[in-house]
Amino acid sequence: MFWLIFAIAIWGVVHSITASLGFKTLLCRALGDGFMRFYRLLYNTFSVLSFAPILYLMFALPDRDLYRVPSPWNYAMLAGQGLSAILLLAAFLQTDTLSFIGLRQLFEEEKPGKLVKTGFYRVMRHPLYTFGLLILWLSPSVSVNSFVVYVSLTVYILAGAYFEERKLLHEFGREYAEYKSVTPMLIPGLSKSRASGEVSAGTNKDGHPL
Repeated sequence: MFWLIFAIAIWGVVHSITASLGFKTLLCRALGDGFMRFYRLLYNTFSVLSFAPILYLMFALPDRDLYRVPSPWNYAMLAGQGLSAILLLAAFLQTDTLSFIGLRQLFEEEKPGKLVKTGFYRVMRHPLYTFGLLILWLSPSVSVNSFVVYVSLTVYILAGAYFEERKLLHEFGREYAEYKSVTPMLIPGLSKSRASGEVSAGTNKDGHPL
């Protein structure tokens, strides 16, 4: 279990550093504006490939069942996972998917971001996180190793959202502050007072998590 936690921690630190504004500024100074066209695509590719060792450890290390939800509740949870996956895809398609992946930047100049405040983003600031977390925690069969991964990813998402919030406020200023004050982060229907007090992360029109 130690190596699994260690691998997740390293991945989280590297992932956060490479996503930071400071790192991108240094990269731009060192390699030039031309290279930054490839940044988003390379970042996404690296994030996916670097997570592969964590998945390997989750299945390869000694493990045991933590819990298994019995029938018929397990089928309800599986249905919830499927619905969450569909909704995640729908929320993703409300963004500029080509820019999110990093393909549009290869052929066009990157334009200033614009907040998406319609669709799912009208009722929560980060639906991709919401549906992603639902997919994790609606799993009807959880082992010790998978539980460690789920908890670590949840903590990483919530902690990382704090730093993403600073980037959002820096980029969009009052526009995002007003959006935040009336729109909950993850759970639709929260009161405005709770929504304005919680840490958040959203997306710009390019679909970039912020």
